[in-house]
Amino acid sequence: MAQQAASAPLPPAAGPAPADNRPPSARYGARTARQTYGALDLGTNNCRLLIARPSDDGFTVIDAFSRVVRLGEGLAASGKISDAAQDRAIAALAVCADKLCRRRVTLARSVATEACRRAANGRHFIERVRRETGIVLEIISPEEEARLAMLGCHRLLEPGDGPALIFDIGGGSTELVLVDTDGDATPRIKCWWSAPWGVVSLTESEGTQFNDAAERLAAYGRMKERVRHAFRRFSELLPASKENIRLMGTSGTVTTLASVHLALPSYDRRAVDGLMVPADSMRAVSGMLSQMSHQERSALPCIGNERSDLVVAGCAILEAIMDIWPARTLGVADRGIREGILRSLMARDGHTP
Repeated sequence: MAQQAASAPLPPAAGPAPADNRPPSARYGARTARQTYGALDLGTNNCRLLIARPSDDGFTVIDAFSRVVRLGEGLAASGKISDAAQDRAIAALAVCADKLCRRRVTLARSVATEACRRAANGRHFIERVRRETGIVLEIISPEEEARLAMLGCHRLLEPGDGPALIFDIGGGSTELVLVDTDGDATPRIKCWWSAPWGVVSLTESEGTQFNDAAERLAAYGRMKERVRHAFRRFSELLPASKENIRLMGTSGTVTTLASVHLALPSYDRRAVDGLMVPADSMRAVSGMLSQMSHQERSALPCIGNERSDLVVAGCAILEAIMDIWPARTLGVADRGIREGILRSLMARDGHTP
């Protein structure tokens, strides 16, 4: 559900807004051209905000924010979002609330995903966020999460007429969407799947303390097997023929691995967003990282200490996806749920971003 943003981020007024029965030409025109839209995605690992205005070629980003908050840290063991994780998330959301206010955002949608879906105290946390920041988070379903991710990145799909699989490796879950494309139209979703493994939950299933490369590889193998098992029913829904298939990923995992593949000295979205990488090269990068120690991975410029532990689980999930959908090339998208939200909001106001 989208929410109207006032001059300060306050809870929406009770009751529905009055209907506007004017024709679209009167409702949308110059007023919407000046509107500013916001999209906030609170995931199991990251808090991300994008603020944009419509433009001739889609939309123009005027502000953005991203912070690792590890909201799902310890969730698998306790079943709850810890106080420390809540505090980290609320500190990040307070920054987002300030940006939404200062940028005079007129329409925003703020969503929460797997950690809030799974946690016994997820609703309590949502209420605390509303009370302390004014942001009204909507806990979306896995299906809606998959749809928004697809809307946000499908334009980067490799050209072709074969079926395409789009996936989003999150912190607490992984969403997969099988689509058919027809020209420039929005792809048709044929089926979708949400697996309960993301980079945080899968990392916590094995821990991070290993004595040597052999132990690290054994743990990596177990992680891949867990994900393969979670994908088993979805793989039965996929077409038997794998001719002309396409594959695209949107997440910190694929953008990080693409950066390692390119040997970038620092992350560069312009080099990564829309990149097509041979699947064999991504497997080689995954295999290399799975054998490295935490310190060795941390020394890589585009991984660092913050992603060092979690990236191995992401590699395991990626390899499991490439096993069930063996496309020759992997498309990389540094865009996803937030962009999907923006496109949805703008389309509802008569724009065609």
